[in-house]
Amino acid sequence: MKQTELKQTTASITAWYAQHKRDLPWRKGRDPYRIWISEIMLQQTRIEAVIPYYERFLRELPDVKALSEVPDDRLMKLWEGLGYYSRARNLKKAAQTVMEQYGGEMPRTAETLRKLPGIGDYTAGSIASIAFGEPEPAVDGNVMRVMMRLLACKDDIMEQKNRRAVTQMLRDVYPCGEDAALLTEGLMELGERICIPNGMPLCGACPAADSCRAHVEGREQDYPVRSAKKDRRIEEKTVLLLRCNGRYALQKRPAKGLLAGLWGFPMADGHLPEAEVGKQVSDLDPVSITPLGKSKHIFTHIEWHMTGYLVECKKDSPDYLWVLKDEAEAEYSIPTAFKFYKKQLQNL
Repeated sequence: MKQTELKQTTASITAWYAQHKRDLPWRKGRDPYRIWISEIMLQQTRIEAVIPYYERFLRELPDVKALSEVPDDRLMKLWEGLGYYSRARNLKKAAQTVMEQYGGEMPRTAETLRKLPGIGDYTAGSIASIAFGEPEPAVDGNVMRVMMRLLACKDDIMEQKNRRAVTQMLRDVYPCGEDAALLTEGLMELGERICIPNGMPLCGACPAADSCRAHVEGREQDYPVRSAKKDRRIEEKTVLLLRCNGRYALQKRPAKGLLAGLWGFPMADGHLPEAEVGKQVSDLDPVSITPLGKSKHIFTHIEWHMTGYLVECKKDSPDYLWVLKDEAEAEYSIPTAFKFYKKQLQNL
């Protein structure tokens, strides 16, 4: 596609978006902080799921200063249910950097934004173009799908060199100011609502259909080309709900690895039989062990296949934090991986 044709196509997308954009809470104004929070939350998470989390987060942490000062456990509680908790930790680190190095003001260019923890090319381009009108594209999976169909390009979208090539192609035609914001949001909206990933794209409603090579050739579903995903590794785990005098044990996970630094139920590797569970917690003087059933949780590259037990104990241990079940619900961020057993806890 020639540069002049791509420029006309992007102008059509901008005009379409200005007329058809959805009313979403992060689109009310051009506050870079609000845009930043929304973009981080929207990574790996559906828009409908994000909205209540976003609104609650902004009520409690309305600006960079508040985010930079929030206690870690409270931040994790506000993030509870969104998953990928490293995103929240990086938000706080970046907010502290903004306070210390930029006087509490978000940097205005993608180049500077990329220096902040947790902000990559996509998020930097999104904030810079939407909040500040910089002619800088924000290329994620949705935008890659749109572009590969427009170009009828068979290059693998999972390869970073191809994403960089698409980014540069867009950068060469990107507008400035308000049109930069409209184009960034328009490309996102087009990928989310029209040029959809599963099933037939809604080409009849697409402002770029006439210039889309995949559509002209009737081969929309041949694009984008994506390399096969690697199989997830399966890990077997045993989850323990330890109860002593009406209180339940929570344990903070290691500082590195899956669910790093979060509170969860004690776990052991493997699917342990009841007799082995008794040996594992013998120092707590267990009096009964009740199976709680099995559960599965899928991470990006790993699956946890879990089995669980309720263990009634006579003794507690300083190795754990012992809390009432209402405290566990209200004050501590227990990851979604433990959702099945958290529900069991509330029913006990």
